[in-house]
Amino acid sequence: MKLPSIYKSRAIKAVVLAGTLAALSFLGACAANDKKQQKPAASSVPVTIALAQKKDVPLQITAIGAVEAYNTVGIKSQVTGEITSVNFREGQDVKKGQLLFTIDRRPMDADLRRAEATLAKDSATAANDRAEAERYEALFKQGVVARQQLDRMVAQANASEALVKADQAAVQNARVQLQYTSIHAPISGRTGNLMVQLGNIAKANPDSPIVTINQVEPVYVTFTIPEQFLSEVKRYMGRGTLRVAATVPNDPTPAIGNLTFVDNAVDRQTGTIKLKATFPNKDRRLWPGQFANATLTLAVEPNVTTVPSQAVQTSQQGQFVFVIREDNTAEVRPVTVSRTVGNESVITGGIQTGDRVVTDGQLRLVAGAKVEIRNNTPGGQNATAPQQTGKNEQALKQD
Repeated sequence: MKLPSIYKSRAIKAVVLAGTLAALSFLGACAANDKKQQKPAASSVPVTIALAQKKDVPLQITAIGAVEAYNTVGIKSQVTGEITSVNFREGQDVKKGQLLFTIDRRPMDADLRRAEATLAKDSATAANDRAEAERYEALFKQGVVARQQLDRMVAQANASEALVKADQAAVQNARVQLQYTSIHAPISGRTGNLMVQLGNIAKANPDSPIVTINQVEPVYVTFTIPEQFLSEVKRYMGRGTLRVAATVPNDPTPAIGNLTFVDNAVDRQTGTIKLKATFPNKDRRLWPGQFANATLTLAVEPNVTTVPSQAVQTSQQGQFVFVIREDNTAEVRPVTVSRTVGNESVITGGIQTGDRVVTDGQLRLVAGAKVEIRNNTPGGQNATAPQQTGKNEQALKQD
């Protein structure tokens, strides 16, 4: 029997649809097999670690301070006159007693000669008056002159002698004024900017100095600390001299000095107290006016456990570190940090000496995660592992 054309078309479509479904099923099975064969293994988290160490760690107070000259003298003229010589260069080191300026001495020379001449004249007059008084006293004893005449001659002789003393004082003052025409350095130090140049008139006792000398060997470093540390500072001062390290910008090597001054009152507005340390400054590394980071060492705490500060993380439950177990899996370990010194944290609980702590890569870590240690040195220590205390602390321990 011959089928209508419509039925032939439907049969062809059914065969094509069945073939398509079979092909899709085959492709899906192949893809599933490929996925099973390409399933990746669990990946390890790359980390950098360091070892917890025991070491001696200084107990320190750090503050920002400023360098001050040990002594500062503003040189001023004590007489008025023309500056006839300047015997140093600006910024030059000068020694105590060195001649700095010479002022025209001719007017003071003339004043001295005038005062000496007046003294000589009045001395002669005084000698004559005293001789007259002695003669009148002899005549009075003989009854030749009246008592009134004798008293007048004695008074005149006394007045002449008093005038001589005034003339002597005037001569001495003239000599002092003459000495003031030569200005010498009262201290050893470094000169600053010269305010009055050669040939100018120096005024007596001007408002501003001609030049300023700063003593830079030794120098002070002045800094302030919160008043709550005052009791500790006083307690440790009673045990011996306290060392202070000072560093200035672009010079990481610290200068070492001693604490020499604690102010006698706390600033009530800021709640701080001022301290000063004295530095020999033989190498001139500290300069008056510079800002300096001052580190006061109260004591050295022996044999404490430390880890790099970057290993310590903070969560809502407190501080913790990631510790790497022997099977290279991570463990979350709560810790107690007593203080931080430089790049190291002092741990008082939660860590043992030799524990491997993660210093880099914590963001991808969770408890129990497999890690891949990227350190190349034995024990997993590299540049991020705890180093010896910094140059600052080494210098403090040298003495």
